[in-house]
Amino acid sequence: MRRPSLAHTLALKTGTAGIVLATVCSLAAVPASAQTQTIDKLKSQAERLVEPLTGKQDERLQEVATFDHQVTGVTVSEDGRIFVNFPRWSEDVAVSVAEVMPDGTIKPYPDDAWNSWRNVRMAEVTPQDHFVSVQSVVADGRGSLWVVDPAAPNSEKTVKDGPKLVQIDLKSNAVKRTFAVPQDVAGPASYLNDVRIAPDGRFAYMTDSGTPGGLVVVDLGSGKSWRVLSDDPSTQMEKDVVVMTDGKPLKRPDGRQPMFNADGIALSADGKELYWQALTGKTMYKIGTDLLQQPGQANVTPQKVAQTEPVDGLWMTKEGDVLLSSIGANAVKRLKPDGKIDTVLTDTRLRWPDTFAEGPDGSIYVTASHIQDSPWFNQGWTSKNFTLFKFKP
Repeated sequence: MRRPSLAHTLALKTGTAGIVLATVCSLAAVPASAQTQTIDKLKSQAERLVEPLTGKQDERLQEVATFDHQVTGVTVSEDGRIFVNFPRWSEDVAVSVAEVMPDGTIKPYPDDAWNSWRNVRMAEVTPQDHFVSVQSVVADGRGSLWVVDPAAPNSEKTVKDGPKLVQIDLKSNAVKRTFAVPQDVAGPASYLNDVRIAPDGRFAYMTDSGTPGGLVVVDLGSGKSWRVLSDDPSTQMEKDVVVMTDGKPLKRPDGRQPMFNADGIALSADGKELYWQALTGKTMYKIGTDLLQQPGQANVTPQKVAQTEPVDGLWMTKEGDVLLSSIGANAVKRLKPDGKIDTVLTDTRLRWPDTFAEGPDGSIYVTASHIQDSPWFNQGWTSKNFTLFKFKP
């Protein structure tokens, strides 16, 4: 891919600035909220135009779609359909789960009704059959889309009766079954994060990055769920780990550092080993899934796999490598079966690489959720270039 020349990029930058200025001048009669949305969108477009001049890019990383709201999860079905989700972290988003259409637009999925929750209407909308605040989406390769809803807007207290795992049939585009996660499994400070489905379809495994951190197992036959390794060192943040972004420690406006427990999760191709890591951590663990499949089973001891770094998403490739979303390096790294870690690609557009998915053609999809640019760590958004990318490893 040939990069734009300096003169061309500067022209684009200048032209875009003129468009932004002209648009701002024409917004005088528009409501303030609409003005802000329009200006933010134009700012994001301008940043994308000048990125080749100011940042480091890898030509293998291709832009698939851009979004107006913060995106976290992505998944691709066996027939190539793409799905994403938008959490309710800093705003009351209009769509929680969406299908990305071929032209890059999004369509609420499975329908408008499931996406009709609004925080301002929470007293009148039932949390059991609406997406409250979705964190991840995963297609199982066997005709179903699975949606993890921790039901904790702004990552705060869970909404009563809201935490759930939802199975959607991709053929009928209708919800097939909802697995409610009860309060004794997903308590008030819980935050269900990501999920993997066993190859035989019998169990679902989720990380809980809330308090206390842990793993959650769902028996997809009975619908019963239980916690494993809850408050265990393997599922907790590591106190000596500092999350770095842009070359400096990531801190909230009041000085607090992020303290996220068990987050990324991966499952071996045969379904026999589950891998996970705390986001505020540098140690990856694994355990045999047979030790997770009975509630209350004793002597559940995980193994340390490797020393890594703070990462968000994990993905197990067909070759047995584990892809790591490197937060501090704006990169995708790879943990090989022999324990060595190398860098697959680095790109400044990957601000907080979040979640991975693999397409039927072997392409790896990854979202950039810009968490370090969010109001959690700044006085408002500093960048809103929410993007879905893909690359061939």
